[in-house]
Amino acid sequence: MATECTPAQLQFHALGRRDVIGRFDGGRITSDGGGVLLRETDVRLGLLDRLAGRFSDHRNANSVEHGVRDLVVQRVYALALGYADLNDHDELRRDSLLALLVGRSDLTGLGRWRARDLGCPLAGSSTLNRLELGTVKGAVTDRYKPEAMDRLLVEVFLESHARPPREIWLDLDATDDPLHGRQEGRFFHGYYGYYGYYRHYCYLPLYIFCGEHLLCARLRPSNIDGSAGSVEELTRIVGQIRQRWPTTRIVVRGDSGFCRESLMRWCEARGHGYVFGLARNARLVRALGRELHEAQAEYLRTDEPARRYRDFRYRTRKSWSRSRRVVGKAEHLPKGSNPRFVVTNLSAERADARRLYEELYCARGDMENRIKEQQLGLFADRSSSATLRANQLRLYFASFAYVLMHGLRRLGLAGTAHARAQCTTIRLKWLKIGARLRISVRKV
Repeated sequence: MATECTPAQLQFHALGRRDVIGRFDGGRITSDGGGVLLRETDVRLGLLDRLAGRFSDHRNANSVEHGVRDLVVQRVYALALGYADLNDHDELRRDSLLALLVGRSDLTGLGRWRARDLGCPLAGSSTLNRLELGTVKGAVTDRYKPEAMDRLLVEVFLESHARPPREIWLDLDATDDPLHGRQEGRFFHGYYGYYGYYRHYCYLPLYIFCGEHLLCARLRPSNIDGSAGSVEELTRIVGQIRQRWPTTRIVVRGDSGFCRESLMRWCEARGHGYVFGLARNARLVRALGRELHEAQAEYLRTDEPARRYRDFRYRTRKSWSRSRRVVGKAEHLPKGSNPRFVVTNLSAERADARRLYEELYCARGDMENRIKEQQLGLFADRSSSATLRANQLRLYFASFAYVLMHGLRRLGLAGTAHARAQCTTIRLKWLKIGARLRISVRKV
C-alpha cells in the first residue's frame, strides 16, 4: 500500500510563463502581528492582571498547568483579536504570538512535562470551558467575584482622567441578546420578539456608558421592565465616582424605557440631572397641537421637513409624584407628523427646548454604537452556556476586551485617522497584520 505524504510545496496553474508555487517553509506565521499593541496597552492600564485577581483558583496547584491568570488573559486577548468561540482555542493554544501576549515564557511549549501538550503553551477549549462552568463544592468563595469586576470597570474609567471633570453624562440602555437554546432565564420578549416569522427568545442586558467608557454590563432575563435594576446600578456607580470626584456634576440620560418615577425621584433626591425620552400619549400630543399645525403648514409650503418646539410643565394622572419640565418636538416629515417628547429637571437657563432635544438628548444615540461594538465586534452576544451566571461571565470577558480595545484607541491612536474608529476597524487595520515569529534564547 502506497504511503500518502503531504508535499513540501503545491503547484498551481501557471501565470503566463511563470510558475505559481505554494510552500510551507516560512516558519512560524501569525495573522495577529498587531496584537503586541494590545499587550502594550494592557501594560499601561494594568487591566488584565487586576481582572485575573478577581478570580479564585480552587484547584490543586500541583496538578495545574495553566493558572487562572493565564486562562483569563488568554480569553480576553482572543476576543479582542476576533476569536469568538472556545473552539477556536484548540488551534490557538499552539499560537506563539498569543502565548507572548499572555506572558508565557515557554512560547513553543518545548520541555513541558506532559508529552501530549508538546508545542501547546496555552490552554484548550475544555480547560477554558471549565473556567466558565466549573463549580466547587464546599468552597468559601465563588470562582469569580462579580462585584469586584463591576468596581474594576469604574476604576479604569476614573483612572483615565488626570483631573476630575466638571460634568459627566451617564447613558443607560437595554438591548436584546438573542438566544437559540434553552438557557437559564430565557423568555420571549414582546418588543424584540418577532423577526419575520421567528419567535425571538432573549436576554435583556443593561448597559451604562459614560461617553465611550463602559461602566456596567449586566445580563438579565427578558421578562422584566427595561429599567429594572438601573437605580441599584447607578447607586453603586455614582457612589464609587463620588469617592474620587465629590464635586463633579452628574447627569443621567436614557430613552423612554427609563422614564420611570423611581429613577427620576432618585436623581432629584441626590441633586443629579436627568434627561429621559417620554412616550407620547393623547394628552401630550394635544399640548403640542399648535406647534404640530405650524410644522405641517411649513412643510406644505417648503416641501422640506419642519420642526417646532414647545417647553411646558406636565404631570401624569397617576404615576408621577410631581409636575416636571417636558420639551415637545413637533416635526412634520414626508411620511406625516412625528411628535416626540423628553422630560428633564435641567433648567431652561441651562438649555432651551431646541438645544435640550437636539444636542443633549439626541447625543445618547452614540451609545448605541458602543453597544454594537460590544455585542457584534467583541461577541458579547455569544450566550450559549446553559446557566445565566456562565453567560454573565462571558459578558464580562467581552466587556474587558472592549475596555482593552478602547484603551488602545484612547492611548495609542489619539491624533490618528482611527482615533474614533470602531473596534472592528481597529482590529482590521492595526491588529490583523501578518508576521513571522523567530524565537531565540535572547529575542522574540
